[in-house]
Amino acid sequence: MRVLAVGAHPDDVDLLCAGTLARYAAAGHDVMIAIATNGDVGSPTLRRDQIAKIRHQEARASAAVIGADLVWMGFEDEWLFNDRPTRTTFIDMLRRTRPDIVLAHSPHDYHPDHRIAGQLVIDAQIPSAVRLVETAEPALDAIPRVYTMDTIGHTGPPPQLFVDITSTIDVKERMLRAHVSQETWLSHIYGMEYVAFMRQQGAVRAAGCGSAYAEGFTELETYPPARPDLPPLGVF
Repeated sequence: MRVLAVGAHPDDVDLLCAGTLARYAAAGHDVMIAIATNGDVGSPTLRRDQIAKIRHQEARASAAVIGADLVWMGFEDEWLFNDRPTRTTFIDMLRRTRPDIVLAHSPHDYHPDHRIAGQLVIDAQIPSAVRLVETAEPALDAIPRVYTMDTIGHTGPPPQLFVDITSTIDVKERMLRAHVSQETWLSHIYGMEYVAFMRQQGAVRAAGCGSAYAEGFTELETYPPARPDLPPLGVF
């Protein structure tokens, strides 16, 4: 299968679904990570162009840990909108990556970039397979199956299904630690200890599947259901 995770910022995927992606990669599936914004406001000292370049490099290093392909969309951090040009870009991103499964932000997330990136994926899901929705890329042969990720800090409704990531928690930590500049930024603005926060989130969600660490998701309901031929998320 082809599995795509779409994050608003360069480290979001690492926090919310890297353990699941690592399991898919280890099972031989094709894994892709798309990042909507360039993270260009996440520094207490650097210019926007400087931190954007660093965060792109960090995202590449993180994706390389599991051999994932990186798609860098390059929108401005904090200025993501669900307008026609941006939705078209998201449709083209789905058409270019041709995923079977997509992991996206929850529309219930606390952060506007997260909510909008998630809604853009949801709103692009069906049009990506519609031939007469004409964009730069050819339409998909089938509508991809979409799952929304847990939220940072567990805000909003709880997830409905859980993936055991105990075997890949150390891989997830390696991916997260690639984002050195974000660790510095979150410590500066929130006093957050990055890796400890990630492990705490995973430990809390582990109760959902009786493991040490887990990640939570909710399947996006469509009618008819998208790709019923695929195994459910977490069946590798």
